[in-house]
Amino acid sequence: MITSDLSGKTALITGGGSGIGRATAELFLASGATVAVNHLPGDEGALAAIEDMRAAGQVISAPGDVSDAASAPGMVRAAIDELGGLDILINNAGTAVSPVPTDFKDLDAMTDEFWAATINTNLLGAFRCTREAAPELKAARGAVVSTASVAGLGLRGSSIAYGASKAALINLTNSLARALAPEVRVNAVAPGLVESPWTSQWPAERMQKTKESTLLERLAQPADIAEAMLFLAAGASYITGQTLVVNGGQA
Repeated sequence: MITSDLSGKTALITGGGSGIGRATAELFLASGATVAVNHLPGDEGALAAIEDMRAAGQVISAPGDVSDAASAPGMVRAAIDELGGLDILINNAGTAVSPVPTDFKDLDAMTDEFWAATINTNLLGAFRCTREAAPELKAARGAVVSTASVAGLGLRGSSIAYGASKAALINLTNSLARALAPEVRVNAVAPGLVESPWTSQWPAERMQKTKESTLLERLAQPADIAEAMLFLAAGASYITGQTLVVNGGQA
């Protein structure tokens, strides 16, 4: 495990109860940060994960739905108040809506409701949280890192809507870097296919084909993406407005 010295630093990680978010929370805790883990209200799995993390450091629960314009700002504000400030925001909360990929040719599956759920979480959720946290991040000369995807860079994702939302998030990353400069650095990580609860129901054939297409001949683990998050959040002091691809060299 790669760590950095985050002693005295605070971080809010949205969607931090499982997968990439949980791995990032655990890595930040191991590096000495105090971490607020955002999760959907009543998510028992996330609450259990937070209890498990308490042995590793100072972690608090930050329940709230980033897709909800009415409640997301309050979640961020409550987390900042409890943390006593904010140095790092990880915009990781996301949704694919469906637990399995949606065939690109099935345009009828791309309903307005499907699009709204995707965009509200993956794009607007990141914007809402960053906007609310901006004053504290500026005061701390902090960093924002968002979870994008190679689906936003032209590779196939779980659906048309998902890929479009991540492409927009990559653009948003560049725009927010301009908006919050010079005090705050804003970057994103674009993972390839990650073995996580998200992909547990994906077709085995697609998982295998993706694995075979990577130079490293394996799928990413959540911890692989967490290390890139840590790099962009804790170091990389002259990198902003960028999206770092982490996909094992997938063609």
